[in-house]
Amino acid sequence: MLKVLLVDDEPFIIQGLKVLIDWEQEGYMIAGTASNGKEAYDFLKKESVDLIIADIQMPVMTGLDLQEAIRKENLSNAYFVILSGYADFEYARRALQNECTDYILKPVDRDMLLKLLYRVSAMRDEDDRMRQKNNKMEKAYLARNQIALIKGKYDDSNLQYVTSQMKCKEGVRYVEIQMAGCDADEDVTDQEMREFQRQMYECCTAFLKDYAENCVFDASADEKIYDVGLIFFQYMAEEAGLDENAYLNGLVEYLGENLSRPVTMLVGKKVQDISNIARSYGNACMLRSFQGFRAKKPIYYYEEEVQVTSGGIVLCKSSLDRLLKAVEQNNHVEIRSAIEQFYGEMISREMTGETMNLNINYLLFQLIHLASEQDDGVNQEEILRLISESSFEKGVMRGSKAHLTRFACEYGDYLSQLRKNVSRGVLGEIEREIRENYAKNITLKSLSEKYYVNSAYLGQLFRKKNGQSFKDYLNNYRMERAADLLLHTDKKIVEIAEEVGYHDLDYFVNRFILVKGCTPAKFRREA
Repeated sequence: MLKVLLVDDEPFIIQGLKVLIDWEQEGYMIAGTASNGKEAYDFLKKESVDLIIADIQMPVMTGLDLQEAIRKENLSNAYFVILSGYADFEYARRALQNECTDYILKPVDRDMLLKLLYRVSAMRDEDDRMRQKNNKMEKAYLARNQIALIKGKYDDSNLQYVTSQMKCKEGVRYVEIQMAGCDADEDVTDQEMREFQRQMYECCTAFLKDYAENCVFDASADEKIYDVGLIFFQYMAEEAGLDENAYLNGLVEYLGENLSRPVTMLVGKKVQDISNIARSYGNACMLRSFQGFRAKKPIYYYEEEVQVTSGGIVLCKSSLDRLLKAVEQNNHVEIRSAIEQFYGEMISREMTGETMNLNINYLLFQLIHLASEQDDGVNQEEILRLISESSFEKGVMRGSKAHLTRFACEYGDYLSQLRKNVSRGVLGEIEREIRENYAKNITLKSLSEKYYVNSAYLGQLFRKKNGQSFKDYLNNYRMERAADLLLHTDKKIVEIAEEVGYHDLDYFVNRFILVKGCTPAKFRREA
């Protein structure tokens, strides 16, 4: 129901308007009445309405003065209709200057009033549609700038826009929220994962309420990760009367209660301000890489998971150094022998799970260093994550020898490939595959298997040559094809989305906005 305020100093006029039509049947309700502009002004301070019908000539404050006051003070954005017995153009001109919706003369007949209400209803529907459209575009634009900060690829304009739209204070973390690992025998489709990601985003924004804009859909933009990013400020917990741990635990519990699957939260290290959020994001990526080695739990904190060894913590350094050398030489026989020695030493020392984790962390950091020595241009966090995922996707229990052996052997193969390099002919074939099969569900993993190249290393080579990831390249190519179809065909947007490989229209529109800066409809209309 749209709420109406009637303002007139003649009681019989107000009474006549009340009974002239069935307001509820037309989708309206009389929220209040006033005998002059001052009474109406005071009413609007306490209650909002959608439509104001006010007489011009009234004591204390006229209808025109009321209109000017509420527009000047931004007291109400209600539609304003002037009611008068004076057919004076000057009145109409002044009213229109202050965004008057209409100007009608007394006596008001039934048909005139109904036409007015139909017009106001139509205007309200159109305004709501445009408001939703603008909100959606504004959210997409904010997300685009937030992701620029998260990835550390931003300039002053990105930073200024984000800080103007969000409450940014000292003490901020990047938090990655994703679906907990699936069972080995569970077959989950891309569409199911995407739907769960949407549900996860909606639940997060519902929990965050006033801080829903801190939540970023698909922040990692990775083809294998269906995540929601959270820019978490310390004050968010303080305002709720909680510490950070309790607040994030509350979020995890809320998601657990409202989603069909459990989630995992990766909490990066706290940084001073949002301009440094990329560091915290890197921490979360590192935690993501190590998940295959860890006991499953809902929240991983960087400060807890990545610790520096201290007194009382034993590092099996000789065994680990032997293993590292074997991995570097890509000697699978020696790798297996070194792992046997490593586990034997941990057992003999009766190591706890915490100490075991620290030893494996040491190994992982050293493996990253080994790859950096081969090629300092590669993104080692991404490399380790990709290899970890491919090695442990079968759901082997963390800490098992088979688990670590499979990983170490594959990483040795990867280092060997780094030294050999991959011919650019393969990259040319990958680009050709994109041009010919962009509408299909092609992935870097499937192409790496087709051309017998490690997916992690192939991804890095592709990024080096093209300046963007495989997924971004594919999405951008799809958007260019979509733009061409928008300009040169009369196909519906949903048809174009399907044709370029997107079966989710909303996802296609959001991606188009991110790449082109506007909706497909606007792009076609303004081209």
